[in-house]
Amino acid sequence: MPLGSGEFEEAWPRIVRALASFTGSLDDAEEYAAEAVARAAAHERSGGRPIESYAAWCTSVAKRAWLDDARRRTVERRLAPDLARPEVAVAPDPSDTSDDAAMDADALSREGLDDRLALLFVACDEALSPASRMVLALRVVCGLTIPEIAGHLGVQETAAAARLTRAKRALAEARGAFHVPEAAERERRLPVVLACVAGMFTVAHRTVLDPADALADTGRQALSIADALVAAFPRDTEVRGLRAVVRLGLARRPGRVDGTGTALALDEVDRSRWDRELLGAGLDDATMAVSGDGRFAIEAAIAGLHSIAPSFDRTDWARIVELYGALEQRWPSPSVRVARLVATAHSLLADQQTQAGPSLAEVERELASLETHGPAYASRDAALALADLEWRTGRREHAAQRYRGLAEVIEVEPLRRFCLRRALTPP
Repeated sequence: MPLGSGEFEEAWPRIVRALASFTGSLDDAEEYAAEAVARAAAHERSGGRPIESYAAWCTSVAKRAWLDDARRRTVERRLAPDLARPEVAVAPDPSDTSDDAAMDADALSREGLDDRLALLFVACDEALSPASRMVLALRVVCGLTIPEIAGHLGVQETAAAARLTRAKRALAEARGAFHVPEAAERERRLPVVLACVAGMFTVAHRTVLDPADALADTGRQALSIADALVAAFPRDTEVRGLRAVVRLGLARRPGRVDGTGTALALDEVDRSRWDRELLGAGLDDATMAVSGDGRFAIEAAIAGLHSIAPSFDRTDWARIVELYGALEQRWPSPSVRVARLVATAHSLLADQQTQAGPSLAEVERELASLETHGPAYASRDAALALADLEWRTGRREHAAQRYRGLAEVIEVEPLRRFCLRRALTPP
């Protein structure tokens, strides 16, 4: 039977983790897993026997392929001893079943560590630079493409690809055989793991406004990993804050597009379409998280305020501005700066500003600077914010011109349609 919705996302990390344990190499694991999945698809197309367990079938096929290649390499080394040895550790001997050559998967299973988390903790090794950890985790575990990773990090695709190559090489050189870190080490790596899952959800939230099916729903996949993180770290406020952000974002997602697949502005959203059950669960997480003061605790508080607001006009914009200011101190990202400026503009337009702050003209100047000098993702958001401000303040012709330009460069179809709609709306 064909691979069903969600089965691939469940099977892939299990296959990669099993192969990494067997081969001692995360790079080999990913390569042979991909080959095995391709063989599974070919097997079904040719009318072969139904595959009962994709994870088991692909793992078995991949192991045999790796053993065949390893034996061939062993023969080549024996027959040609003058060949240069690889710089990175030689692949383990197929007959070697020592603890150095393979991880005790049963022990980790007893520990209850999710396969995706195991791979994330491996990818977030301190031997790698922070940027390399992020790229490796987002690609190998979270499944994002190089263009998606490059867009999220604000770098060129060639730079992201180079970081991925360097990360795999550096990890092999630093650690040798594949090894999932112990509990204390996982605790130290947790902040980077959280950032990776947040990055996965951010990409989904920005690019997949209305997923066609479960296979395309990276946001739901991020929630599944967040659930596993909460199971592993139930009292950690940052872990609960991250899940709150994901849950609340997904709960509000049904209102992000209309019946024609066009994105909606925040004041156009039909809040009755929100997922109330998921909203309640996210608010529960946010309530627990706000006892902390980390990045995700603050993000959870912001998401919570958006979620409990009965309407756009009755949103507590002044408090959201304060929280974005605190978040910017904790995590000074260009995207946070854009969000703070947007919230400030809404606060000014709603006459909610309770203390001295920037004027609307100053907000627009800051946004214009980010549009010109910020990374690609922040530049796009700043341009959209400027167009929206012109629209809301009666400068419809200027706004329409901005929206026409944005429609030519934005690749996310619902958002492109939104820009076209506003560009064509009479002043």
